[in-house]
Amino acid sequence: MGQSFSSDSSLSSGTSQAWAALGADPGLLERVSYTGLSGGLPARLPVMELARATVAVCSLAAAELTAVRTGGPVPRVRVDDGAVTTAFLSDRLVRLDGRPWSTFAPLSRFWRAADGWVRTHANYPHHRARLLAALGLPDGAGADAVADAIAGRRAVDVEDSVYAAGGLAVAARTATEWTGHEQGALVAGQPLLTMERIGDGGPTRAWSRISGAPPLPCAGLRVLDLTRVLAGPVATRTLALLGADVLRIDAPHLPESQEAHNDTGLGKRSATLDLGRGADHRVFEELLAGADVVVTGYRPGALDRFGLSPDALAERRPGLVVAQLSAWGRYGPWHERRGFDSLVQAATGIAERERCDGELGALPAQALDHGTGYLLAAAVLRALTEQNRDGGGARLARLALAQTAHWLVYGLTKGPQGGGPYDPERWTTETDSPMGRLRHALSPVSYEEGPANWARPPGRWGTDAPVWLGA
Repeated sequence: MGQSFSSDSSLSSGTSQAWAALGADPGLLERVSYTGLSGGLPARLPVMELARATVAVCSLAAAELTAVRTGGPVPRVRVDDGAVTTAFLSDRLVRLDGRPWSTFAPLSRFWRAADGWVRTHANYPHHRARLLAALGLPDGAGADAVADAIAGRRAVDVEDSVYAAGGLAVAARTATEWTGHEQGALVAGQPLLTMERIGDGGPTRAWSRISGAPPLPCAGLRVLDLTRVLAGPVATRTLALLGADVLRIDAPHLPESQEAHNDTGLGKRSATLDLGRGADHRVFEELLAGADVVVTGYRPGALDRFGLSPDALAERRPGLVVAQLSAWGRYGPWHERRGFDSLVQAATGIAERERCDGELGALPAQALDHGTGYLLAAAVLRALTEQNRDGGGARLARLALAQTAHWLVYGLTKGPQGGGPYDPERWTTETDSPMGRLRHALSPVSYEEGPANWARPPGRWGTDAPVWLGA
């Protein structure tokens, strides 16, 4: 496997920062060790350190909650570079009957503008339609027409017009330009993540002891998953690994890629509800009444009209844990903007830092998504642990891809890099699914006697009944 490192090595600096952001006991860091340097995520920025750190704190938070639920000591955690690298590349490694998934559509790329570069995201049909409409192009227009339309415009003008139309585009900036931008300056002043108590208390959670092999720290917990691509589903996929009954809810008019669900739907169930319809909204309220955790990944404020703001949720379901994810943060002029990993990389200067052979670059994985996903899961696990210690009361965790990007650029330094070859086969497995033979990455979240794989494969997106298991 490779050399093993203890928690006091240089590998743990990012882990210490993230663990402190989670408000956790620093003494538990001695339970973490690192092994198997792979060098599998090569980059100019410390991507491997981000990956190790986010997986480490998620694993340690799972181990801590396991100790709470079993009454035993906190299990030891081992972070394996090979497993971490494979998990961060999971969306690229997933196979169905041997077939790969192409993760980016032709109109999701960099484009030359009159004064720089623009990055667009058009993987979903509605985003593609809005991009073309903003550029004054017909629905069937291709890459050449888009290139011509953008070439004569300033990058920020394209950014503004596409966002005004409900599409997704950002002007590529340097890190200095981003921190000089109003939104970038506000991001720089925010912590990596925030956790707080909300609401007016509530009943003390009735914690039952767990047993079995492996003991699952989230056994008996119900998670409403209101997230899409990619960080939120990574977080809820992790909670499912740890024993939670995770039910993903999507709007029927926003279909999800089955290929994406093959990667992030492991261990979960998936249903569709139109919250604008009375009957579906009542079903959702029944689900909420039985939920322990709600994770949201829509742009800030998008769910408020359905009564799903954190305060409204805490009022209706005292003791709930709410975890919110956004692209740019819940503040500043961009707080209502949609965003994806690739767009955040372009806007925050990461694409410029990773420039290669004169071309704007990208991280070797969608590391902002994956890293934020493991941080989000860790925040939920820590909130559950704190509820056990402090009694009732709702908890709110908030994270943003842009805050993770700022941490990557300014908060982390490179740890040791592996020099040997990296082979992902060791950390992937195959299973039968309703769609066919599925090959997927194993979870990197690992601690003594913890689960090695999900209890169920992903199903067909949106086809499960909107009910809790055992209800």
